[in-house]
Amino acid sequence: MTDLLIIILLGIVEGVTEFLPVSSTGHLVLAGALLGLPQADATFDIVIQLGAILAVIVLFWGRFMGVARGLLARDPAAIRFTRNVLLGFLPSALVGVIAIKAIKAVLEAPVIAPVVVSIALIVGGILILVIERLAKTVTTRSVEEMTWRTALAIGVVQCISMIPGVSRSGATIMGALTLGVDRETAAEYSFFLAVPTMMGATALALWDGRHELGNAHLTEIAIGFIVSFLVALAVIRWFVTFVGKHGFAPFAWYRIIVGTIGLIWLLAI
Repeated sequence: MTDLLIIILLGIVEGVTEFLPVSSTGHLVLAGALLGLPQADATFDIVIQLGAILAVIVLFWGRFMGVARGLLARDPAAIRFTRNVLLGFLPSALVGVIAIKAIKAVLEAPVIAPVVVSIALIVGGILILVIERLAKTVTTRSVEEMTWRTALAIGVVQCISMIPGVSRSGATIMGALTLGVDRETAAEYSFFLAVPTMMGATALALWDGRHELGNAHLTEIAIGFIVSFLVALAVIRWFVTFVGKHGFAPFAWYRIIVGTIGLIWLLAI
């Protein structure tokens, strides 16, 4: 398999999985380990996620512009929306600055990372099934309706996703469900929260790995970025519609199956 095909494959994996509660980083790690691909470095894995984030900005451009105009007009709903996104972002920003080197070390460990990911996929899948069954009371039906305590609590839960295989979107969505947020709003909030979270992670990764970035590396990142952007465009709208009808249980079973296959494969080689 050529380097270009590997980059395209990883970009597709990123675009499909970034906003699904199945862990995009975990899939990138397993794709490398199980398919015998060269070990992708953490900087590449993190930066190509920005392509998927750009898809959110494009698809929700009208919403973001409405909020911007509302802020200028001091509209209470726009102020609450912005407050809730920033509060959800704050905990992961603080923890990320402290833990970025440890996270990169785990992601780039060719033996440890796939095992951690497989276990996290299985455990996360079981938790999703439990939370889906128990979280029935809905008190919040829009991002603007969230209290500041709810937004901050979801942000704290998001920090768990720094463990490879947990899933940022899965952690934020499940955290939101347990706090009374309805499914569609939980999914949308996860999209919005991804914008500052992943932009911050990307900027930190680029700065931390600035001395390792050559022209070839930047070209690889650019290709992965474009592929993940195009694929994510198709996935995001489908995801909101799907969870509104079917919930998150299908993703939970998928996580359990993939994690189990990953562990069996890794133990066999």
